[in-house]
Amino acid sequence: MDSKDINRCIEVLRNGGVILYPTDTIWGLGCDATNAEAVEKIFSIKQRDESKSLIVLVNGETMLERYVTEIPDSASQILEVTDKPITIIYPQGKNFAPGVCAEDGSVGIRISTNPFCEALIDRFRKPIVSTSANFSGSPSPSSFKDIDERLIEMVDYAAQYGRDLPPTDKASSIIKIFADNTFKIIRP
Repeated sequence: MDSKDINRCIEVLRNGGVILYPTDTIWGLGCDATNAEAVEKIFSIKQRDESKSLIVLVNGETMLERYVTEIPDSASQILEVTDKPITIIYPQGKNFAPGVCAEDGSVGIRISTNPFCEALIDRFRKPIVSTSANFSGSPSPSSFKDIDERLIEMVDYAAQYGRDLPPTDKASSIIKIFADNTFKIIRP
């Protein structure tokens, strides 16, 4: 992993830009999840309805605690036993830019296990938006070569790391946790 690549991503994130980067699932568009203008850029690039919330990546439970009002016990239990990428929709997010949380205040967050994402989030020290690198309504790309050239041209920086990784069609599982510790599987 090239530190220049990470440094360039961080520079773009700090300046309110949008990056294209590999995650623990598929390639994503990312920005500072606390920067309203950056979040608006994501919606604009994807041509996505702003009423649809975004997924956010964090580097661990310590960061997670700063961005949700409460971590329900059932969420902690799921995180302890999962062995694959899982996005949990928490009942109430906090400290995010408008548009990151859903209208009901809930927010989808995944603790990333991808080495590039971990290094990026560790150095950036804030959560990063992670939405599929495609235009709204188009299929999610399974590898870097499947990303629409027009989309690549619209971002401020496309990471070099991971461009040659084998294709994956594995989006994360999504589970919505409610305040009473019940849950609903949104995407297995």
